[in-house]
Amino acid sequence: MKRLTEAQIQSFLKSLESRYDVWVPVRLHDGTRSLGRLGDGPLALAGGALPHKPTGMFFPQMDVILSLQEKKIEAPAPLAKPLLVVGFTAEDLDCLAFIDRFYGENYRDTVYFNKRENAITVGVTGRCGKDGRTLKVSTGNCDLELVHDGQGYLLAAHSEAGKALANRMPDSREALPVETQDFASVLNAIKVESRTAGGDDQAMLERASRLLLEDKVPDVFWENLADRCIACMSCNLVCPTCTCFDVFDRKDDDQDQRWRMWDSCQLDGFMREASGHNPMGKEAVRTRRRIFHKLGADPRRWGQITCYLCGRCDRVCPTGIGITAVCREMVQKYANNEP
Repeated sequence: MKRLTEAQIQSFLKSLESRYDVWVPVRLHDGTRSLGRLGDGPLALAGGALPHKPTGMFFPQMDVILSLQEKKIEAPAPLAKPLLVVGFTAEDLDCLAFIDRFYGENYRDTVYFNKRENAITVGVTGRCGKDGRTLKVSTGNCDLELVHDGQGYLLAAHSEAGKALANRMPDSREALPVETQDFASVLNAIKVESRTAGGDDQAMLERASRLLLEDKVPDVFWENLADRCIACMSCNLVCPTCTCFDVFDRKDDDQDQRWRMWDSCQLDGFMREASGHNPMGKEAVRTRRRIFHKLGADPRRWGQITCYLCGRCDRVCPTGIGITAVCREMVQKYANNEP
C-alpha cells in the first residue's frame, strides 16, 4: 500500500491525460467544489460529496442516443478516450453500482455503457469530509480509493485496472512520517471510525421503508408534504440514483437526432398520456412516488433500498423535504403503530 500527497496525486493524474479523459474535484473561484478538468481550478479532493451527482458523468443530463443520416441509423460514436473520474464518496459508489445494475439487467443500455465501460472510478474517503468529518470507506466497488489518514492519502486498488495504475504511482511514505509504517493497520482504524457514519439514518430509512411497504402512511401525509413542495426538481437533479428520462427529436443541418434528457417525477406532466389522461395528476401522488420509488418499489423489484444517504436532496431542498427529512417525519408520526 502506498501513501501520496495531494500534489503527487495531481501530478500523476496530469500524466494520464493523454490516455484518459480525466475529471477531478476542483475548487472554483467562488470557493465551491465541482467536477472539472485539472486546468479548471485547484485540485480539491477533501470536502465530502460534490454538489451534483457524479453518476451524471455516465448518464448526463442530455445525451444523443441515435442519429439518422441519409436514411441510416447510427449509434453514438465511441469515446475518444475512456473516462477517469475522481471524487466519489462511498455512498456515491453504492449509487453507481446500482445504476450499473439498472442499465445492465434485462436490457443493456449501450449509450450508458459506451461511457461506463473501461472507465476508471476513484473514490475519496477517510478523514477528509466537510468540517473534518470521517467519510465512510467504500466496500471496494471502485477501481482506486484514496483514503485520507489525516496527513496524506492511502492508496487502495480494488480492480485489475486500478492495480495497474497504482503500481505506477509514487510513494511518499518517507515524506509523510507517521507513528507506524503499517498502512494496513491505519486503514483498518479509519474503517472502524467510518462504520458509524450514517448508521442512525440508515436504520431510520429502513423503518420508513417498512412503513411504506406495509401501507401505514396515510394519504394526508403526502397531501401535507405536497403543499410544501414547489416543484423546483432539485431533488431529482442531484440524486445519483434517479434514472427517469424523456426523449425528443431535433433536426440538424444534415441529420436527425434523438436525444434523451433527465425527467422529474415532480413535474405535473411527468406521466401525462397522449390522450390527456394523467395517472399522476395530483402533486400529492407525485410526491409520494418520489419517496416510495426508492423505499418501496425498488426494494420489491431490485431487493434493495435505492437511497444511499448521499444527503444531496436534503441539502438542496428549499422547503426541507429531502428524503432523510421526510423519512424522519414519517417515522416520528407512524412508527409508534409498529408491533
